[in-house]
Amino acid sequence: MHEYEFTPSQTRFCVLSYALSMRGMGKRSRRIHTERGRGSVMAGARYLTLANGRVFQGKAFGASGDLIGEIVFTTAMTGYLETLTDPSYDGQMVVQTFPLIGNYGVIPEDFEQEKPALKAYIVRSWCQEPSNFRSKEDLDTFLLANGVVGLWDIDTRALVRIIREHGVMNAAISDDPDFGRQAMERLCAYRVEQAVEHVTCKEAHTQAAGGANRRVVLWDFGAKRNIARELLLRGCDVTYVPASATAAEILALKPDGVMLSNGPGDPAENTGVIYELARLCEAKTPVFGICLGHQLLALARGGETAKLKYGHRGANQPVLETAGNRVYITSQNHGYAVTTGASLPKNAMESFRNLNDGTCEGIDYLDIPAFSVQFHPEACGGPQDTRFLFDRFVRLMDDAAQSRAF
Repeated sequence: MHEYEFTPSQTRFCVLSYALSMRGMGKRSRRIHTERGRGSVMAGARYLTLANGRVFQGKAFGASGDLIGEIVFTTAMTGYLETLTDPSYDGQMVVQTFPLIGNYGVIPEDFEQEKPALKAYIVRSWCQEPSNFRSKEDLDTFLLANGVVGLWDIDTRALVRIIREHGVMNAAISDDPDFGRQAMERLCAYRVEQAVEHVTCKEAHTQAAGGANRRVVLWDFGAKRNIARELLLRGCDVTYVPASATAAEILALKPDGVMLSNGPGDPAENTGVIYELARLCEAKTPVFGICLGHQLLALARGGETAKLKYGHRGANQPVLETAGNRVYITSQNHGYAVTTGASLPKNAMESFRNLNDGTCEGIDYLDIPAFSVQFHPEACGGPQDTRFLFDRFVRLMDDAAQSRAF
C-alpha cells in the first residue's frame, strides 16, 4: 500500500467535489425513484406471481389491471421503445435486464408499431425526468395512455435467473396480493394463441419509395416498421398484405419479391399461412424471411420448429455465418427455432448458427430463390452488422427479373 499526503487545498477540493457529486447523485436518485401520481396508480404495491409459486412485490406504474401472460426477458441495454412497440411481444410480459429504463423518454418516431402489443412491462427502476430534446413524454405516461401494466422496484436479476434456470413460464400481475394464487389454475393453463391475428394489418396498403422499379409484398405477421424502411431505402415500393392473404392474391400483385415479416407466437399454429406459403414457393418468386417469417418458410418447405427454454431476446446475440466462418452480433426476439439435422427442409442449407446454444439462425434454399434468417437485420436500436442481407434480397430480385427478360 502507498500512502499519500494531501495539501490543505487538495483536501478541501476533494471534500467539495465529493459533496457536490453526492448532492447530484441525490437529486438524480430522487428523479429516478420518487413516486408520483399524475393519474397513474404507481403509488401502490403491485404483485408478480410466477407459475412456480414465487411472488415478487414491487411498485405500480403505468396502467392497472389483473393480468395473466407469458413472462420473458430481454437483455437489450437500449432500444426500450422498440421493445415496447414490437408486435412480436403480443401476449407476453417483458422484463428488462438492464436496471434503469426510460432515460431518453418516449419518441414516437422510434416506434416499431403505433401501439404496444405486450401485456406488461417490468423494470428495476425507471427515469421520471428523461433528458432528450426529441422526447414527448415519460414512460409512465406512455404506459398509462396505452393500457400497459407496469411493475418496478423488484429484483429483476433474481427474476431473470429463475426464467433462465427453469425456462419461460406464465405469470400473473395484480395489485391484489391474492390474485395470482387464486388464479393459479388459469395461470398455468394460459397459452399465447392467435397472436398473429392480433397484430397483422387488416387490409392491403402500399408505401411508395418514389421512382422505384421494384415492388415487394410484405406479408405482415406483425411487421416492424424498420423492415419496410430498409426496403424503401433500397428503392422498393412496399405493399403490406395481411396474414390471411392467399398465394394467388399475392402473386396477382406481380411482386418482384416477397418479404416474410417477424411476428409473435408459435409458428406451427399458422397452418393457413404455411399452406399458402408452400403454394407461393412453387411460383419461384424471390422470398426473404425474417424471424417468424424464417420459421414459417421452413415449415412450408417441410421443416420443423421447437420451443426454446427461454428464447433469444436482446441485441447481443452472436451468430456464425457457416460459409464464410464470420461472426456477427445480432438483435433477436424469438421463443422458437427451426430444428436442424434430419428435420432440416429438403434442399436447404443452414447459413447461420447461434454461438450461444448452436440453434439455427438462417437457411438458404437451393431449389428456389429464397433465404431466411432468425435474427433481425433491420434492428434499431441494435447492431447493424447484417443489413447487407437486404442488399442480397435486392440482388436476388434483380437476378430473377433479368432471367425472366430472357
